[in-house]
Amino acid sequence: MCVRRCVITVGDLGEFGVVKRITGRLPQGDAVMLGPGDDAAVIGAPDGRVAVSTDLLIEGRHFRRDWSGGYDVGRKAAAQNLADVAAMGARPTCLVVGLGLPADLPVDWLDELTAGFADECATVGASVAGGDVTRCDLVVLGVTALGDLGGRAPVTRSGARPGHVVAVAGRLGRSAAGLALLSAGVPVAAPALAEAVAGHRRPCPPYESGIEAAELGASAMLDVSDGLLQDLGHIAQASGVHVELDPAAFAPFTLDEPVAAAAKELGADALEWVLSGGEDHALAAAFPAEVRLPEPWHIVGRVTEGSGVSVLGREIGQRGWDHFR
Repeated sequence: MCVRRCVITVGDLGEFGVVKRITGRLPQGDAVMLGPGDDAAVIGAPDGRVAVSTDLLIEGRHFRRDWSGGYDVGRKAAAQNLADVAAMGARPTCLVVGLGLPADLPVDWLDELTAGFADECATVGASVAGGDVTRCDLVVLGVTALGDLGGRAPVTRSGARPGHVVAVAGRLGRSAAGLALLSAGVPVAAPALAEAVAGHRRPCPPYESGIEAAELGASAMLDVSDGLLQDLGHIAQASGVHVELDPAAFAPFTLDEPVAAAAKELGADALEWVLSGGEDHALAAAFPAEVRLPEPWHIVGRVTEGSGVSVLGREIGQRGWDHFR
């Protein structure tokens, strides 16, 4: 089989030399044909197409160092980008990482960040192919993920049609519950509350479900990063349809012990977190009604004629995360 290649510019090592410190100690996946050490990496692309996604994480906006250690930040930064690739039906192959670091950042924090990237990449057989670094007043991470479609068509947001069902794989509500607990300064000694906080610090995307959905014939799919209502709104708009959700279908998420415990502790509405919280990086997809969905896919609604997203019999106050609000 002919393996095509793509050349990814990853910059030089920067004044601190920390990119070599990071990438030099991470295992390289099969897709990385030439890793760190040159001006660019070379990545194998057997399909001839490369799925690419990129995200920025800025200290104080997307994470706080007093709430999350370097390991947590590394896992989260890798997860949110790998999940975007999986949401296209692609297999994640590698990451390219840009770092802005304060001069006084402890070396131990950087080592923890490295371990976080390594462990999250290992869950999907991906690796860090290279990157660049510069001095910055805050910790800033720019992460780009690449993936291989394996001969499958990409699953976009525009294929949902009336009559299709809407299903979710992964967790919903834990990250929002954990963030609410941290924001309120609530002690989290109870195991369920600690698990909710862990869900905020380290999301667990259902990576394999992305490829599975593509093989099952998913008509549209995305990563739930900004809240289910807001993200399904992107599918509704791109597909020219209306998405109708059944609140009763979300019981497995609202009754999830960490979510339910946090809601009880704070007197909050668990369904609000499930529908609007974001950052769990679950996958949401539309499927033809005749498709038999295996676990962990769970049907939560349907696609109809019209526009927008609604929840039967419910008014939801917060619709999702807005980066400019």
